[in-house]
Amino acid sequence: MQDPTEHSRWRPLRLLQAAMDDDIARLYADRGVAGLKPSFVMELIRLHARGPMTITELAESVERTHSAMSQKVKAMRAAGLVRTTTGADARSKRITLTAKARREVGALAAEWRATEAAVAELEAEIPYPLSRVVVDIEAALARRSFHDRIAEKLEQDPEWG
Repeated sequence: MQDPTEHSRWRPLRLLQAAMDDDIARLYADRGVAGLKPSFVMELIRLHARGPMTITELAESVERTHSAMSQKVKAMRAAGLVRTTTGADARSKRITLTAKARREVGALAAEWRATEAAVAELEAEIPYPLSRVVVDIEAALARRSFHDRIAEKLEQDPEWG
């Protein structure tokens, strides 16, 4: 069998985003903030702006699954950025920022704004902005879902069965 993973249209996008996230993480390291990952920033800013939330509320506010948010909260807690307390019932947890996170949230908002400005600058340099690509892909997927597109290809592949 030939390795189908040798060719990927998907991988370059993932690698590009990882490289850009690594550059943002270097900014945090330069600042001396231990344990902070670019993937935490939206949630930390959201908690600062809106106050304590349950995992469900935070997940909904940033369009993530409860499971994914639960894992992220666990990582942010381990980094000393949030703490959790029992919510209104024993099954829910309320998330609050720690003093460490509160000290950094202004800088995180500044980084968010600078990152958005840098992306806008990049988009001005290229003939077809990424934000336009996303809108166009969403429109195409609204016409026919990614699931349906993949399922159709699988029907033609005898190895799928």
